[in-house]
Amino acid sequence: MKKSSFVAMILGTIGGILFALGMCMALIPEWNAFRPGVIMGAAGAVVLLIMVLVWRKMENKEPIHVSGKTIGIVLLGIIGALLLGVGMCLTMVWSNMILGIVIGIVGIVVLLCVIPLTKGLQ
Repeated sequence: MKKSSFVAMILGTIGGILFALGMCMALIPEWNAFRPGVIMGAAGAVVLLIMVLVWRKMENKEPIHVSGKTIGIVLLGIIGALLLGVGMCLTMVWSNMILGIVIGIVGIVVLLCVIPLTKGLQ
């Protein structure tokens, strides 16, 4: 295993755990820890961002160029993930099966559209 992959694995694990635990703290009302959860989730997101920067530096890759296309792809990914999550919530939490399945499938299709936008078609 390359050193850069090992460092990315460790930082990714730490950042993912911090982010997931922070979101659980913020979103589970029984825990009564919204503010500390938001802080821990933000710390996890910062560690994950640092992981990407460190890994790219260790792999001698160019920095990520922010362009209109990059921003559009990121927004499309966020919209797709939100649609998929809303569909899951409608199905599992609010017992609205048909609408939840339709919205979830739309979210999956939007997320699948991100792949050709980033990689391109050949």
